[in-house]
Amino acid sequence: MSTTLENGDDSPHPGDGSVNINGELAVKRKTGTWRACFFVVGTFFCERLAYFGIASNLLIHLTAKLNISLVSAAKNVNTFQGTCYLTPLIGSFLADAYWGRYWTIAVFYSVYLIGICILILSASIPALKPVECVNSVCPPPTVNQSVVFFLGLYLIALGTGGVKPCIWPIGADQFDDTDRKEKASKGSFFNWNYFTSNIGALIAVTALVWIEENVGWGLGYGIAASFIGIAIVVFFLGTPFYRLQRPGGSPLTRICQVVSATLRKWKVEVPQDSCMLFEIKARNSSTDGSSRLEHSDGLRFLDKAAVLSDTEKEGAEVSNPWKLCTVTQVEELKILIRLFPIWATGIIFCAVYAQMSSMFVAQGKKMDTHLGSFKVPAASLSTFAIIGVIIWVPIYDRGIVPIARKFTGNVKGFSELQRMGIGLFISIMCMSAAAIVETKRLQKAKEYGLVHKKVPVPLSISWQIPQYFLLGAAEVFTFVGQHEFFYEEAPPSMRSVCSALALLTNSLGNYLSTLILTIVGHITRKYGNHGWITNNLNEGHLDYFFWMLAGLSFLNMLVYIVCAIRYKKQKVYHMSDSP
Repeated sequence: MSTTLENGDDSPHPGDGSVNINGELAVKRKTGTWRACFFVVGTFFCERLAYFGIASNLLIHLTAKLNISLVSAAKNVNTFQGTCYLTPLIGSFLADAYWGRYWTIAVFYSVYLIGICILILSASIPALKPVECVNSVCPPPTVNQSVVFFLGLYLIALGTGGVKPCIWPIGADQFDDTDRKEKASKGSFFNWNYFTSNIGALIAVTALVWIEENVGWGLGYGIAASFIGIAIVVFFLGTPFYRLQRPGGSPLTRICQVVSATLRKWKVEVPQDSCMLFEIKARNSSTDGSSRLEHSDGLRFLDKAAVLSDTEKEGAEVSNPWKLCTVTQVEELKILIRLFPIWATGIIFCAVYAQMSSMFVAQGKKMDTHLGSFKVPAASLSTFAIIGVIIWVPIYDRGIVPIARKFTGNVKGFSELQRMGIGLFISIMCMSAAAIVETKRLQKAKEYGLVHKKVPVPLSISWQIPQYFLLGAAEVFTFVGQHEFFYEEAPPSMRSVCSALALLTNSLGNYLSTLILTIVGHITRKYGNHGWITNNLNEGHLDYFFWMLAGLSFLNMLVYIVCAIRYKKQKVYHMSDSP
């Protein structure tokens, strides 16, 4: 797609202009590489452990301790997780435009820790907890109790939103692309960071979830807070070794400049020769970067922003980016528009993925949770999704890719678009498996006369393992492919924002799941019916809900295939390659 200028492996400073914590040019032999990434990987491991220790068991806390109805609890879980993937837009904006990634992580980690401490108080102080249930009568939480709990919860959502979009880039910043050896090592950072984050999640959904349900929620949240404290310490210990990128201004501002310039010149005709459009080929371009984008023929009305007027040709207005933009700026917006259909199809997939922390858990609670003599928390079944990720990554990398490479001719085996499409297909299989299990569970409820009783049915929770395992496989194909796709296709100066946009699909997927639950509940409870999803799942039809999601996923996959076939890649030129 592009080439990179080699700056020389023996240069004393990184060729990407990175600096140390004091703002001075970083010294290669003292900073960066794995001596710095060790701290980044360690802090992210701790953050993921704390996050999943709270998020994976949130539905149980809301229903069992705050006495919130199942449907309301599921909505709250989806809304919380959606917010966790919406707040990265805030973090990425502050990091790119003002604070830089280092200080953004530091500030938002503090917010994160405050949020968990508030949850500890909510779970430990009697006055902040609802009264215990008496004869199946469970008093709802008071306003003050709800305010304290949800304040802590959404401070956590804000905190993780500042950390997540910055951790991956700050780790990648430790490797100089102009150095052959360092550039070759960058891929290892992504692999190990992804691996350790899943190990953290695995510990959370097994050990930490068990402690919360069987020992105490206050203790469980206290352990999560301890790991955030450790994460902060580990992150700051790495300060002398970090290479940092200066904030270069908000990409969102440049997008607004293109829109403004286009509207100002709406009646201007675009020249047929694209060479007549305005572009700066020097390194001090409008994007403060070392690359420019080739002009593309689509969305030509946006090219008006790069048309030079007579006044601008004389040099009087060239310095005003709100009236005249470069071709590269225009192409950045074009790329975002072209990415939008592919991005939008990820929302349905994320709505399916959201069921792992909500309706899959609710389904598991109404099954026999004993595996041998050990009682398994329903939320811990998400362990098999994580195990699925850990298993499927080497299977895909070492087994599927070499075989696929022989047929596709692609060195990666499958393109990013093909990889995401496979994940969408697996998600259909996942929801179908969940629906089949629920149908069998309801049959058991009828056989044992448990339809009108709020008790688990004698069906082992191990029947859920295939749906979790399939969801883990779908994650490897879709989520990893999505992150790789947005990194490769995003404009070089907008990769942080595009990474946040990729995370945004998770947010919108969770919100969509909440909306679907609301609509389904409203429609299916008409005329005095119990509805598909009720507090007593034995009286409902959760299987219909899962089949509906499978159908939506199938339609979404068809739309995705059309969008993927029509997608055209953008070509990037580095300034060093320009004449």
